Amino acid sequence: MSAYSEQEIIAGCRNQNRAIQEHLYKIYYSMFLKVCARYAKDMQDAEQLVNDGFLKIFNNINKFGNTGSFEGWMRRIMVNTCLDYLRSKYMKEEMVMHVNSIPAEQSSIAVNSIALESMEFKELVKIIQLLPTMTRTVFNLYVFDGYNHVQIGVQLNISEKTSQWHVHQARSFLQKKIKQNELTVMYETTTVKHYSDTRSKDAL
Repeated sequence: MSAYSEQEIIAGCRNQNRAIQEHLYKIYYSMFLKVCARYAKDMQDAEQLVNDGFLKIFNNINKFGNTGSFEGWMRRIMVNTCLDYLRSKYMKEEMVMHVNSIPAEQSSIAVNSIALESMEFKELVKIIQLLPTMTRTVFNLYVFDGYNHVQIGVQLNISEKTSQWHVHQARSFLQKKIKQNELTVMYETTTVKHYSDTRSKDAL
């Protein structure tokens, strides 16, 4: 439980109270690191993005109008920080693909939500970070951060169809990786069981 109420935290940050700022940082660091890790190419960049995002939060705290969710307001700043990072560092290097024929959004290729929930966060992030930069960004915005294809198109200067294509590509890629992960776990479990049974027989 927080030692301060949300209003006390907001007021303290507006007064540049270092203790309150540190308290807010500690409360939300882990949550926002997970957000940034999905966009960044590695954890080192993700950690830098979290720090950059918090700096923007502290510098713009007076712009929060005390209406709506304070956590949601901070999260949007974190996502926008990630988008700025991608625009400046990676997206200029990556050609945006324009696809004439886009698979239907309700494709048979879909990520199994149960499989996603069963995966460790670090494991899931490693797979997401393997996606091409633009595909990873569109997928994050659409699946995790609640943007629709129109909003994504505006943010990234791409068409709705291109946004849909990237989501489809990401889902297809993740589906394959999740299946590989499930097969690996099954193989390792079988191997351990076989080794255990062999040791038990040898001991008799």
